[in-house]
Amino acid sequence: MFIEADEKASSDSKNRRSLDNGSESVASDIDIDDVYSLREQRAIVHRVDRRLVITCGLVYCISLIDRGNLGNASIAGMTKDLSLGVGYRYSIIVLVFFPTYVLFQPPSTVLTRKLGPRTFLASICMFWGAVEIGFGFVKTWTDMLGLRVILGVLESGLYPSIVYLLATWYSRYDVGKRYSAFYVIGCLANAFAGIFAYGLMQMDGLGGKEGWRWIFILEGAITCVCAVAAYFFLVDFPENAHKSWNFLNKQESDFIVRRINKDRDDALAEKFSFRRFLQPALDFKLWCFGLISFFVITVSSSIQIFLSIILRTGMGFSIAQAQCLTAPPYGLAIILMMVCAYIGDRYHVRGPILIANSLIALVGLPIMGFASSSGARYFGVFLVTAGVSANIPTALAYQANNVRGQWKRALCSALFVAFGGIGGIAGSTIFRAQDSPRYIPGITGAIVCNCLVIVFVLGLSGYFWRANKQADRGERIIEGSKGFRYTI
Repeated sequence: MFIEADEKASSDSKNRRSLDNGSESVASDIDIDDVYSLREQRAIVHRVDRRLVITCGLVYCISLIDRGNLGNASIAGMTKDLSLGVGYRYSIIVLVFFPTYVLFQPPSTVLTRKLGPRTFLASICMFWGAVEIGFGFVKTWTDMLGLRVILGVLESGLYPSIVYLLATWYSRYDVGKRYSAFYVIGCLANAFAGIFAYGLMQMDGLGGKEGWRWIFILEGAITCVCAVAAYFFLVDFPENAHKSWNFLNKQESDFIVRRINKDRDDALAEKFSFRRFLQPALDFKLWCFGLISFFVITVSSSIQIFLSIILRTGMGFSIAQAQCLTAPPYGLAIILMMVCAYIGDRYHVRGPILIANSLIALVGLPIMGFASSSGARYFGVFLVTAGVSANIPTALAYQANNVRGQWKRALCSALFVAFGGIGGIAGSTIFRAQDSPRYIPGITGAIVCNCLVIVFVLGLSGYFWRANKQADRGERIIEGSKGFRYTI
């Protein structure tokens, strides 16, 4: 997937003068190696792509299916059987997942580094699969509440750990396409989860269980099977990659470490201490990245959770139509994601792409909320889904490109995802049942979030531009490295 694009980007970066000396050094030196030719280097990198990115993407795909099946089960009969239409019960069930999901994220990147990605990620995947199976046997809505809290604890470790792991493997201008490819696989989950759930609904009555229960039982069982596979196919951090099953040898692992050190000189982790891990919290950039994540995820999670319900109750589609129509908007999102990743990595930009995607969503939101026909409103869904979905991997690359150091990167990844989890809490509440069919408060909230993304990106990019100019004049050192420059 990435070979042609990477080789072209490498050639372009060697022939093109960058805007600053630090970026020029990285672009021209990173592909020079004493052991491997450029073709051999690319072969190694793409072996990493096929093993690491695809495996992480599939595990995340399973996570999103498990997390998003609540809406599908709801319109498949769960709301009626568990009396979730009373008061705010459904919103509460959605909401209780997120406090534990947010709270347990910061320690997860430390546990990933200490225990190793294979052991940690495969274990939590197995446990949450068992919890998903349990959803299929609940008797009351309060039973569901307790299991959702436990699910939040277990799933909290996955996303920040994968974001951190991917960032440790790739140079700054290779990572954008990898984040996008990883997230594209997740989007496939969102695209086909509704169709898959509709198929499982047809098992209604089998074994004396309702169709919505089979959604949870079978998807949970699939998760457990994937957890076993993940244990064998997930890989360790670059310096220990040669210990992973059927993967790189020691010489190839050393090449990856050299490549990362040429890019930003932080391939190896310093000895852990709480001070080293928490001290970067004083850097305002990490909190700005977190707020950008909050705004983006607030909108994307609300679409993920409520889209099938909006299509059913807000636009008047049948249950079957609502389940199946959740898929096409993610096709456009996937295309936009990969285009943005290619442009971002090739031209070393992130902020302008975030702004452009937010503008696309801002065009779609009024159409989705205020257009007179269901067809026009559904077109608005395409624009909103594409804009906010494409901003997630772009925002990931934005923060990954602008920090140095293993523990700072670990904390930044955890904060970024934790704020996204808080955005998930907000997203789970902004589209309320009583606001059907237009959902005006939810539409308004989504518009505000996209406007704030633009404001924060403009502010950060202005700060980065000024800091780069000062570094070029020798007036400051950025992130503890004379050659490091911020990516605008």
